[in-house]
Amino acid sequence: MASKKALNAKNLENLGAARLAELLIEISTGDAVGKRRLRLELAGAAGPVEVAREIRKRLTTIGRARSLIDWEKRKVLVADLEVQRRTIIDQVAKAEPAEALDLLWRFMALANPVFERCDDSSGAVIGIFHTACRDLGRVAVPAKADPKPLAEKAFRALTENDYGQYDGLIEALAPALGPAGLDHLKQLFIGLSKDPLPKPREEDREVIGWGSDGPVYADDYAERRRNGMVRMALQEIADALGDVDAFIAQQSEKAKTVPMVAAGIAQRLLAANRTSEAWEAINATDPDRPGWIPFEWEQTRLDVLEALGRAEEAQAFRWDCFERSLDGVHLRAYLKRLPDFEDVETEERALSLALRDPSAHQALAFLVSWPALDHAAELVLSRTDELDGNHYELLGPAADALEAKHPLAATVLRRAMIDFALAKARTKRYRHAARHLLQCESLDQEITDYGRFEVHDAYRNRLRTEHGRKTSFWSLLS
Repeated sequence: MASKKALNAKNLENLGAARLAELLIEISTGDAVGKRRLRLELAGAAGPVEVAREIRKRLTTIGRARSLIDWEKRKVLVADLEVQRRTIIDQVAKAEPAEALDLLWRFMALANPVFERCDDSSGAVIGIFHTACRDLGRVAVPAKADPKPLAEKAFRALTENDYGQYDGLIEALAPALGPAGLDHLKQLFIGLSKDPLPKPREEDREVIGWGSDGPVYADDYAERRRNGMVRMALQEIADALGDVDAFIAQQSEKAKTVPMVAAGIAQRLLAANRTSEAWEAINATDPDRPGWIPFEWEQTRLDVLEALGRAEEAQAFRWDCFERSLDGVHLRAYLKRLPDFEDVETEERALSLALRDPSAHQALAFLVSWPALDHAAELVLSRTDELDGNHYELLGPAADALEAKHPLAATVLRRAMIDFALAKARTKRYRHAARHLLQCESLDQEITDYGRFEVHDAYRNRLRTEHGRKTSFWSLLS
């Protein structure tokens, strides 16, 4: 039986309305956001029109504010914005969707002035506006917004998207815009692209930075920014209309050779059952282009091969991808398609290949995640000199995974991180290095044979000899 002291709605109801009202007044004292929430609830009792009036007043107040918002005040701002957004959706939209849509546009208009005076390093504020942006799409349909004016509002919003608050707006509004609204929005952006920006006289051009090609001028930057905005909008409109060719038309010939762009084009062609064209698109990448090959490009090429019925080629390519990147997703897909009993032998071949991979770190990451901890331990003990203690984000979790059955390998990994922190005098890591040393001491009793490695006492004594003056480290062990 549930306790009558448990904090739940049923038990609170038993306190009675009068006592609950007293408690709410007491709790909200000194809490501005809480008081606003209560006022909105009281306004809600009078109907959605009154709630909308209160929200509009609060949005106006927020928009007029000019004081800087530091990290301490940011939490209050986020709570306030979320209360307004939730009330629009929960109380106004259900009864007056058109009114709610107008309030959401007003809410979104706060983004630029808010970000001008707010540090949003945590991403909490932009998260509120991204949610509200999606709300616009959800409310616009029941509000029966006229597609053409809605497209014009969207156009103005996207040209003022200074902080990315309207990212995803076209996708969100697509159901409400429909083909007519999307086409109108498309024409607005095409018109913008044809409208030349004013060009200052040469002596009036403002230098805002320097690049490899020399000075970066404000007018050139503004033009590139606008062109990028137009291109992105036209791509999103094309996707909303299901117009693959319009999407492709926004890509330059050079861009089509970039793996991620090629993958995006091929995915859309594949979805449109234009498989042969998808094959051409995915293979348009420059084979001599240096750098990392993204997984999305590899997977898209595999999808196209499968759609073409070229299963054997797809399998061969999966293995090639695995050999190059040691990506477990490709290996699992490869093994899944093998006949019975062949997968075990092939898996062992893959693990042996990983042990010989040129990158010890890439190999360790794969072997730990697979997981193949025996092989991971073998790698650590045989290629210790290749381990970089700076890769704490890899070596730390790997040591944690290995310590139960492979304490020596776990110790070697932690020593690598300790050695790096002390040798490079990374004082911010001393706390972690001290913890790693204590963990090594704890594992010492589990290790019966250190082989070619120093026993724990010898290792600690050497650290004391070489880094004895780093008192900020040793003080953490006292």
